[in-house]
Amino acid sequence: MLRNYAGSASFMILALSIPWTLGCDNAYNQNAANQDKAPNPNEALTHGINFLLQKQMEDGSWRSEYYATFRDGTALTPLVLLALEYAYGKQNEHPDLERAIKRGFGFLAQYVSDHGSVLEPKDGFDYPVYTAALAIRVLSHPLAQGRERERAAWVRYLKDRQLTDKLGWKPADKAYGGWGYCRIIPRKPEPDKFSPPLLESNLSATVFALDALASARELDATTRQAAAIFVRRCQNDDGGFHFIYDDPVRNKGGVATWKPLRFHSYGSTTADGLRALVLCNCPEDRDRIAQAATWLTKHFNAKTHPGQYAPAHEVNRNAVYYYYVASLAQTWALSPELFPDLEAKRKHLVVGLAERQGHDGSWTNPLSLVREDEPLVATSFAVIAISQCLSERTTR
Repeated sequence: MLRNYAGSASFMILALSIPWTLGCDNAYNQNAANQDKAPNPNEALTHGINFLLQKQMEDGSWRSEYYATFRDGTALTPLVLLALEYAYGKQNEHPDLERAIKRGFGFLAQYVSDHGSVLEPKDGFDYPVYTAALAIRVLSHPLAQGRERERAAWVRYLKDRQLTDKLGWKPADKAYGGWGYCRIIPRKPEPDKFSPPLLESNLSATVFALDALASARELDATTRQAAAIFVRRCQNDDGGFHFIYDDPVRNKGGVATWKPLRFHSYGSTTADGLRALVLCNCPEDRDRIAQAATWLTKHFNAKTHPGQYAPAHEVNRNAVYYYYVASLAQTWALSPELFPDLEAKRKHLVVGLAERQGHDGSWTNPLSLVREDEPLVATSFAVIAISQCLSERTTR
């Protein structure tokens, strides 16, 4: 997800983009020409569900028509399933929803052996942590009853990829405690030895892993405490968060200062960071949690991705818009007591999303930086956000 559920080895690969304002203007104009009344979020949710159901393949998977790295089904299928499970809580009377979800479970089942281990494709998963984390979450849903063995396999697979002492990492290492995008087990390389690509931890992969383990009731104290060390390192003095250390490119807001090197806070990472701190549940982080919630409240914007952006990064401000709204909605649900006027914020968010919906029920982002221009990605995030905002106060 996923922020950044995109890229050839991560969702952070740079790509050509066009200004957000052009895409938004077109979307609003198309909607205005076909609607005589304000958009209805419940209707938008139904249309979004129908779009996703229509895109399911015969084998139960979802595959991209646009991106090669999304065509084997291992990246998109668990993301779409998670969206449909969220929607199931609001529209479980939908005649085809339960059947589609269970067909998706069948597709995922082929990646777990009879002996209870994860079976990787020949060239490995493109997004091993995202795939594992999302698989755990969807297999923790009540509809997945009877698939506990499969979920346990994914839990082991995910825990094996946390950058901790068992893989040679020490608390003083910047990457310690988190998860990242590496396609192999992320062992700490010896000095002067080859370091595999994308070895480092990042905040998005880390919160995906924490969410997954919590949903499966597998988030033990040792895992939480180690993860909290990394998460704290991503928090800025203003209470907001950045995505990763020492990387001026993948931190979407860009560099705030060069000496010392610091990065701007922005919405998607701050929602992720707050949720990660809450999931880690360390008493010493209460002030950090409050500061992050204050940042999100102060900068809330239903129509654009908030935060300070360096001028060179401004053109891609909304490239993670749909990831942002999905993360924010989940963060609100996890700790609603932290956010004043929450119901009003939820209303603004779901109405804004309904206004952006395409005629076919999909959502898409005109910016391709993190591949939200793939409708299955943007639509899944939008369905998660709307479903969560329309629900009673729940946690997942």
